[in-house]
Amino acid sequence: MSKFKSDFLRTLDERGFIHQISDESGLDELFAKETVSAYIGFDPTAPSLHAGGLIQIMMLHWLQQTGHRAVSLMGGGTGMVGDPSFKEEARKLMTVETIEENIASIKRVFSNYLSYGEGPSDALMINNADWLRDLNYLEFLRDVGRHFSVNRMLSFDSVKTRLDREQSLSFLEFNYMILQAYDFVELARRYDVRLQMGGSDQWGNIVNGIDLGHRMGTGQLYALTSPLLTTASGAKMGKSVNGAVWLNADMLGAYEFWQYWRNTEDADVSRFLKLYTTLPMDEIARLSQLAGSEINEVKKILATEITAMLHGRAAAEAAAETARKTFEEGGLSADLPTVDVLSTELEAGIGVLVAFAEKTGLVASNGEARRQVKSGGLKVNDATVTDDKQVLTARDLTPEGVIKLSFGKKKHVLLRPV
Repeated sequence: MSKFKSDFLRTLDERGFIHQISDESGLDELFAKETVSAYIGFDPTAPSLHAGGLIQIMMLHWLQQTGHRAVSLMGGGTGMVGDPSFKEEARKLMTVETIEENIASIKRVFSNYLSYGEGPSDALMINNADWLRDLNYLEFLRDVGRHFSVNRMLSFDSVKTRLDREQSLSFLEFNYMILQAYDFVELARRYDVRLQMGGSDQWGNIVNGIDLGHRMGTGQLYALTSPLLTTASGAKMGKSVNGAVWLNADMLGAYEFWQYWRNTEDADVSRFLKLYTTLPMDEIARLSQLAGSEINEVKKILATEITAMLHGRAAAEAAAETARKTFEEGGLSADLPTVDVLSTELEAGIGVLVAFAEKTGLVASNGEARRQVKSGGLKVNDATVTDDKQVLTARDLTPEGVIKLSFGKKKHVLLRPV
């Protein structure tokens, strides 16, 4: 039984989203009696967010579903500095043009989870460049900087870990936490935002904003953080052996996204159903009881539900069907990830190690491909590769005009001549 009376906090609590809250009873009271505006900031460090950021997007989703106003804050201003929190070195500085391009690309994902508009519970997408880029430095130092204690800032874990390792922290990065705190104040003034949410590594930065708001005359502000997630085996969320699990479809297709969740470890299935799907809790409780071979069917449900929210139900079901044909029937599906190669290359012949490593990235290197050949881990058109000097040519094309490369049972790529 949840200790919260507001729908929003009760939902977050029972689904496992809550790590810390600055004032539990005060925030619960606020949500129970008012329509509350809350925000999460997103750094435009790449053209897409990855699956590690999905927990934050789902928090905004549930905020809106329980009748409140979700604000997705894009860091068009702070992105020029870069968040140093728990980073071993400074981020590479980006140009304004790159930041703007990244924001435009990232925005496409949010409309799958939030409904934007002008109504009281419609979501808002705001760019902190609106108030940060035109700041007068001297006025900012006098009006905002004077409220910050360097002694206190140095005590934050995110700063201390860098300094304890004797890794340089530039003055530019040191300013980031001041700018993030100021964002909270500006959002409170402009949009009556009362709550900032984020991962647990953002706790110090968010509390800074509450403190600054108190000193600069805003109403009471609140902090809520989610746990920093790793998989049961300790891997970072949003990272796979092939790199980041991007949310933008042009950087990672629906099938590969589906596969990432289908490969969830058994110990994570119940937790991920709560965090990343909108299935009712009683249905999740039922699915969580299944074990043995049935857990594989639950993983398919998990993958399909998560993929449906991002890519649409049709794309999610197509991905599930592609997987079924590929794994259960040993068939060939045009929906598998495809890599184009020049017809002239295929006529000359492509070494099997090069095909698996350099052309498709199914394995990390030629050396790894050679090791996998020895252990029988690689297949071409479902036939195990036994010779690491094998050469792929046009003779290997299937009737569908492709060559199917497989690494293990779950990773497949089609080579297609163009």
